[in-house]
Amino acid sequence: MKNFKLIINLVIVASSFMFFQCTSEYTPIAGADGKDGVDGVDGVDGSDANAALCISCHSSTHRDPIINAYATSGHATGTSWARGTSADCAQCHNNEGHIDYLSGNFYQTITDPSSPDFGDLILDINGDPIPMPNPNGYLVSNPINCTGCHDAHRSFDFENDGNDYALRNIDPVKLVIDPTVSVDLANANDPLGLSNACVTCHQPRPSYPVPTGTEDVTITSYRYGPHHGPQSTLFEGIMGANIAGSTAYPGIGANGDSGHRKGASCVACHMGESTVATEGGHTWAPNEEACITCHTNGAPTEVTGFTTDFTALHNLLVAKGYIDESGYILGASGARASTSNPGVYSVKDAQVIWNYKTLEEDKSNGVHNPKYATALLKNSLEYLQN
Repeated sequence: MKNFKLIINLVIVASSFMFFQCTSEYTPIAGADGKDGVDGVDGVDGSDANAALCISCHSSTHRDPIINAYATSGHATGTSWARGTSADCAQCHNNEGHIDYLSGNFYQTITDPSSPDFGDLILDINGDPIPMPNPNGYLVSNPINCTGCHDAHRSFDFENDGNDYALRNIDPVKLVIDPTVSVDLANANDPLGLSNACVTCHQPRPSYPVPTGTEDVTITSYRYGPHHGPQSTLFEGIMGANIAGSTAYPGIGANGDSGHRKGASCVACHMGESTVATEGGHTWAPNEEACITCHTNGAPTEVTGFTTDFTALHNLLVAKGYIDESGYILGASGARASTSNPGVYSVKDAQVIWNYKTLEEDKSNGVHNPKYATALLKNSLEYLQN
């Protein structure tokens, strides 16, 4: 009986080899071809490229003066990129960090322990949470240069679509200090919103909110305030502390009372043509030719008293022990504020300090938005004097 079972098992094993061999040598027979698919719709013929139009900008003759002007600018000189290796600063102080930020590939963490968002992910340029922090920053920091602001044209039909100068961003910009607020500087003078490229960086950093409410404000950094970038928000007429006073605040944005916001732009004033090599164009230094286009009789009266009033506000804040002569915020001990030497201020006093730093950091002496700057300044002075 055992022998019979052994024979059966050997037959099964041998048969399996036979099937394996047959399968490996099998050649399938090709079937009939299927029916051809329906041809796609022919595309629309493109227009002939206008080489002369391209050359008018993409030529050494055109670009060399731009490169020379840029070399004298604040973007290329000074120490604007000194902190660009830091993950918290690279989005505006490092060319590669700026490109990553605009493309949505920028990672950073909040490193200021006094920030309400300390340790949390921040929002990207679109107001969306960044999925993963990168506290390591960048190994090298380079100044913001041509590639930081320019990439590729969105359209080559300049006649109908306008020339975007291949700027990386001309869309409305969500503020990093409050992503629920968008700034769009497009107006009749700048219909494409080219000035929005400037807003990306020239806005308050998110470390400190505008002081509001009734609770005291604890300041733990001598650099408290909107950092170096409130130009766009002052121009828009927002993000100041609107202390009640005898001077009325103008409306916001293009619908407000600011003639510059309605009919001028960053590009028109800072990049106008000039007969002086160190002004206009890619120096970004405003020039007289740009101003007298509208202000034929000189500076408007709204800013003629700015320096006097701003000096008075500075001196009052120094006398009260809120700031030192350099404009830095002081803590309880009288030394510069820090986490170990915080200063506790009433919300109104903190608002005055915020307005002072906004007007100081804006660096336009009120020109960006004369009526809004004047209201912030005079109402802050009025509060301290009373």
